[in-house]
Amino acid sequence: MKRTVATFKTDKEAEDFVAKADLTEYDLSGGQVVRFELRPKDKTVSLRLPEQLLNAVRRQAEKAGMPYQRYIRMALEKAVGGTGP
Repeated sequence: MKRTVATFKTDKEAEDFVAKADLTEYDLSGGQVVRFELRPKDKTVSLRLPEQLLNAVRRQAEKAGMPYQRYIRMALEKAVGGTGP
């Protein structure tokens, strides 16, 4: 049976753990995929949406654990052939 990974309070604690641990000994099935925003955003758009749609987007973004504007941007990237939610 594999060991469980502890919860870390800081990035430094997590980095130290990963640097020393043999991760094959741990159950990583509960992990979450994290997407980093590396590309600069250089254009701003204004978009009018029905309140009901915006509320639905906000709920989905909250479930995904991200700000709703990032969720919208990722959905647009996915729609045009990039990667997204």
